[in-house]
Amino acid sequence: MLFKTTLLSFLIVFSFLANPAIAAVAKVRIACVGDSITFGMRIKNRAEKSYPAQLQTLLGDTFEVGNFGVSGRTLLKKGDRPYWNDRAYRNALSFNPNFVIIKLGTNDIKPANWIYKEQFPIDLKALVESFQKLPSKPTVLLANPVPVQTSRWAMTEENIVNGVMPYVAQVAMEMKLHIVDFHTAVPSERTYFVDGIHPNEAGAEKMAELAYTELKKIVGGTSAAEAQP
Repeated sequence: MLFKTTLLSFLIVFSFLANPAIAAVAKVRIACVGDSITFGMRIKNRAEKSYPAQLQTLLGDTFEVGNFGVSGRTLLKKGDRPYWNDRAYRNALSFNPNFVIIKLGTNDIKPANWIYKEQFPIDLKALVESFQKLPSKPTVLLANPVPVQTSRWAMTEENIVNGVMPYVAQVAMEMKLHIVDFHTAVPSERTYFVDGIHPNEAGAEKMAELAYTELKKIVGGTSAAEAQP
């Protein structure tokens, strides 16, 4: 793993240093945008064991991974707690990232929010475009949510699989974006979850490993179509 991490770090940094507009940047910045699952809610020592923190460890010191996850947030602008209104969103933009991983949708499937589900792909496109307009011109990756291992707060696995994921696939195809399939990466087993919704340290490790792999695909020149599950 150490050799693979070092090689990936070298390839990504080299590709960015070849661009004069980015050569002055000290580190390659990765913004992890999301809800409580990205934040690392209920993970002991989340500062070191949330998925963005574990991704930071895998990538090494030539990268800066920002955790911009906020508990309870929705992608939907009409949701009860839209990510759009949060300071974390503004901070993620100010971070001027080189890569962005967007993992939202779990809170959107709450019944009070999911009545606006047809707006989901529209709001997802708008969120992607808000990052693409940044001076850093980041590569944006979309993420499938982790499984709903145990239904809570009226959230169901059916709405993840037959609702959120098809919308993510639609936007990824239309905008030619990579998909980070956290839904497949994290097994739907109690041993990987704190409460059936939030991954524990082991689940977050699976997320970090997949995010690392997807970044390697991009640097290696894998096309968006080939990278999608």
